[in-house]
Amino acid sequence: MSISSEVIRSVTSSLYEWSLKKVPDDTQRALAQAQQRETVQLGRQTLRIMLESAQAAEREDHLVCTDVGVPTYMIRVGTGVSFSGNVRQAIVDGFADLVERADPPILKMVTNPLTLARSYAGKNMPIVTFDMIDGADYVEIVCAPKALGTGRWEAIETFVYPSLETIERYVLDTVLKAGSQPCPPIVVGVGIGGTFDYAAKMAKEGVLRPFGRTNPEPTLAAMEQRLLKAINDTGFGPMGTGGATTAMAVHIDYSYGHGFTPVAVAFNCWINRRTCARIYQDGTVERLE
Repeated sequence: MSISSEVIRSVTSSLYEWSLKKVPDDTQRALAQAQQRETVQLGRQTLRIMLESAQAAEREDHLVCTDVGVPTYMIRVGTGVSFSGNVRQAIVDGFADLVERADPPILKMVTNPLTLARSYAGKNMPIVTFDMIDGADYVEIVCAPKALGTGRWEAIETFVYPSLETIERYVLDTVLKAGSQPCPPIVVGVGIGGTFDYAAKMAKEGVLRPFGRTNPEPTLAAMEQRLLKAINDTGFGPMGTGGATTAMAVHIDYSYGHGFTPVAVAFNCWINRRTCARIYQDGTVERLE
């Protein structure tokens, strides 16, 4: 049996819709914990409003935020999988299906960078990256729409033999430059090393890491804790209202590379949009988050 394009179309469409209406459970827990710790009254009230908004959107099947971003998928294909039909076109068609049925309707966020015209379709849209999983009999699909608040402030710079202190300073400077614009409390993903494009990929994957997983690399685990404290010490607070909750997590990954070392910094806003599902070779669909 093979995975059909119809299943790919349906699952990718649903993942995008779920990401717009459901704040992940671990994120809601992190917001609730932050509300209990927050000492600034306005920041604490803002966190309460965020939680109430998340619960209302889920309960009433509404959007959490009107900026639905652009559809972005990261797909990992098991080597034991086969397909029937066109996979890339199925994802395009799935997004078109969502545009037609979405209630409330989603706004036109797909923008031509040359003319600035907005629509629902365009070159390379949805944005899709593919990777492989040796020996797996499933396809794992992550949907993480990219909105303006976080996308505007993500950054990458290439250093030559940087120290850990230099890398941490760059990450913190990027956060300081962004200020409250990415709609904190944010999740910060950092990619170190590899090549320009691969560092960005690692940073993007970093913001999608579920909370509570300790980095297996001790050097990076310590760096994550230092940066999280430094970012929260900035005092921006929830949505810039002040307080000690500017970031919920910092997630870092690295790759061996050359003497040049790209460092990429990615953000997810407080909604922390990410949904994931697996489609098995027998057609079974498992929703992971």
